[in-house]
Amino acid sequence: MSKNAYAQSGVDVEAGYEVVERIKKHVARTERLGVMGALGGFGGMFDLSQLDVKEPVLISGTDGVGTKLMLAIKYDKHDTIGQDCVAMCVNDIIAAGAEPLYFLDYIATGKNEPAKLEQVVAGVAEGCVQAGAGLIGGETAEMPGMYGEDDYDLAGFAVGVAEKSQIIDGSKVKEGDVLLGLASSGIHSNGYSLVRRVFADYTGEEELPELEGQKLKDVLLEPTRIYVNAALPLIKEELVNGIAHITGGGFIENVPRMFEDDLAAEIDEDKIPVLPIFKALEKYGEIKHEEMFEIFNMGIGLMLAVSPENVARVTELLDEPVYEIGRIVEKADASVVIK
Repeated sequence: MSKNAYAQSGVDVEAGYEVVERIKKHVARTERLGVMGALGGFGGMFDLSQLDVKEPVLISGTDGVGTKLMLAIKYDKHDTIGQDCVAMCVNDIIAAGAEPLYFLDYIATGKNEPAKLEQVVAGVAEGCVQAGAGLIGGETAEMPGMYGEDDYDLAGFAVGVAEKSQIIDGSKVKEGDVLLGLASSGIHSNGYSLVRRVFADYTGEEELPELEGQKLKDVLLEPTRIYVNAALPLIKEELVNGIAHITGGGFIENVPRMFEDDLAAEIDEDKIPVLPIFKALEKYGEIKHEEMFEIFNMGIGLMLAVSPENVARVTELLDEPVYEIGRIVEKADASVVIK
């Protein structure tokens, strides 16, 4: 068998080496306290002893970006999808009270195109910078036959640390707590199988009247917001009793995850800053209004349960609009009541 046998089977080892060289500058942007070693080892290393944490609890999360990837491929725009991947992981662990420490990514593709994969990793690195997490490793797998030449999949894994006393697990949420919402940047990374069906016959170049001058493709690929910098100071001051990351399942599935079974969330719909894209989806997809809250974030990407006496301080620390959208009440029937 010739020395080019692997290349003849569809795997370009030299392209893999090129990807590593291309991404080094992006990975370097993510260096932070605790990161050890260099890119390319068999395992990523992190020195937990450098952190000032008395009773450290490691909290981890893993996720991908679902079929939003198919739109990145369709529109040939790959520089933001990596931020989506990081966001889906770090937003989950910040909801548990953890400061993100490091991130690893996994990219599988049918054909290794170094320039395209560099764009993907650049987006991952940008997400890590926003989250304060080191990008300490990853894997790029060229898998001809498993994926088409233009296709790729992306997943990630994040690890964070929390003081044991500051873990947010729902036990501190109580009746009377105020529900505060932080705005989303758009659809984020959930519900895209439905989104793609609604806009299947669109090119992406359309400027729908609901989107206020933006092209559809730009709105659909708007990267998921990362909430670490907003939420972490609140956690450190122990101002938050519960946090819900509004992902797949929308309000109905995710909000009850931040409190115990005897409580419910009463939400005032009029206080939610519904984004134009959700109005467009409801209209063009002919989706029932109540179902929208079972699928999408509707303009609120992170929800906080806060004691009434702490609302002013939380609002002071958050350098952005804060929406008071409801209360925690005693459960009567449903876990989430939208009025």
